[in-house]
Amino acid sequence: MRRSSLSGVLTVIGGLVLLVIVVMRVGAAEIVADVRLVGWGLPVIFAIGGLRFLLRAMAWRMCMDPPHTLSLRDAFSAVIGGDAIGNLTPLGPLVGEPAKAAFVRGKVRMAPAVTALAIENVLYTLSAAAMIAAGMVALLVRFQLPPDVRGVGELAIAGTFAVFVTALWMLWRQPALISRALGHAAPLRKHAARMREIEEEIYTFASRHRRALPALAAVELGFHFLGVTEIYLTLWLLNVTAPTLLTAFLFETANRLITVVFKIVPLRIGVDEAGTAGFATLIGLPAKTGLALAIIRKSRMLFWAAAGGLVLLRAGFSPRTPQLPQDQAERG
Repeated sequence: MRRSSLSGVLTVIGGLVLLVIVVMRVGAAEIVADVRLVGWGLPVIFAIGGLRFLLRAMAWRMCMDPPHTLSLRDAFSAVIGGDAIGNLTPLGPLVGEPAKAAFVRGKVRMAPAVTALAIENVLYTLSAAAMIAAGMVALLVRFQLPPDVRGVGELAIAGTFAVFVTALWMLWRQPALISRALGHAAPLRKHAARMREIEEEIYTFASRHRRALPALAAVELGFHFLGVTEIYLTLWLLNVTAPTLLTAFLFETANRLITVVFKIVPLRIGVDEAGTAGFATLIGLPAKTGLALAIIRKSRMLFWAAAGGLVLLRAGFSPRTPQLPQDQAERG
């Protein structure tokens, strides 16, 4: 636990140092002037971020097997609470995703909540991988890139291909990876049978919910579409010359890639700003535009992290009680 805390502190310090270096190179005065241009658009950007969380909450609910159900309000609260934990800690999704299920354990049984959450995360991961691949293909086709950057793009495309091949193989063979691993760990062996049931439910979800798949795909695509919309609006407010949907799409692709690679960095401090500023120069925009874009995105993240923190506090979460309180009864 102490090692995790120490690594988290060091990661934050490293990110802050990187952020300071990037800001000094670009110029703090120019960045502040750009951020001020957003003005009235900031609440709209925050609202778009909220809609994205709402779509993830809807997808989670749609992945639950009847008769289990969860209100949209509870799912939304759990999503923003879990996201806050995931963004503010170096353990990221390892604690953020379980926190979502723990948050609603008094509203729905834990097993179906965890299973549905796992299914939704698989669908989201596949959609994000497809988006990253599409963005990298567009980047390689439309722009002349340095050899090292082109190599990163090709690696990302190959990684996405590997993700989909692995997913298809797992759906075909349905391997008991997690449950088998639990069976070899004496303290966790008692959970192996239940984990195998969860794995089977995940593998057979598509065959059991064929009619729900188009709607789920639309919701996941809507999440990414709103991300592109947010960036397009921000670029327009920053007075970027003739922002295009392709530019916004490429920025959102870069953002997804940074999020995947640097998820362990709390709030992606430093790496998000440096990465977005560097990406802006790749596609012919000033580094200060990319940096301003990242800072505005960071303000949106902080707003919803604060909202998620308030939700957790109202539910009784505190550093001394790391688990959310158990309600007296669980509904099935």
